[in-house]
Amino acid sequence: MPSFDIVSKIDGQTLDNAINTAKKEILNRYDFNGSKSTIDLDKKTNEITIVTENDMRLKAIKDAIISRMVKQGIDPTALDDGKEQYASGNMIRKEIMVKQGIDKPTASKIVKKIKDSNLKVQASIMDEMVRVQGKKIDDLQAVIALCRKENFGQPLQYVNMRN
Repeated sequence: MPSFDIVSKIDGQTLDNAINTAKKEILNRYDFNGSKSTIDLDKKTNEITIVTENDMRLKAIKDAIISRMVKQGIDPTALDDGKEQYASGNMIRKEIMVKQGIDKPTASKIVKKIKDSNLKVQASIMDEMVRVQGKKIDDLQAVIALCRKENFGQPLQYVNMRN
């Protein structure tokens, strides 16, 4: 029985490249001359930490990160903004989580959307992915087209297409 998996994964190396390129861009900008701004990526927890002086610089750094992610082919909807915290002195600290895997509420929305489409497929939630099975490959491709049209709040990839 043909099947495929719906997952949400970000390539760690590509994300690291995007962050490093954004760091270089920020360091070379004139308006950041003499700034104590830092951008760090924790690869284990997939968390981007930005520390800078004011809101304007914070927005500029975030925009640089998003533009570099788009150029590297990473969907910026994978970023989950945290709250801004005031670090020591006049510094602002912001932690941005990078979403990996499909959480239960989003997986439930995907399964519900597939079942409401009346296609002859079965969708089931497996840990942090959704497996879709059907008798015809055309039905599976229709499910992929359906999911691409819908916005579930995070980027989705369709992998492990099997016959």
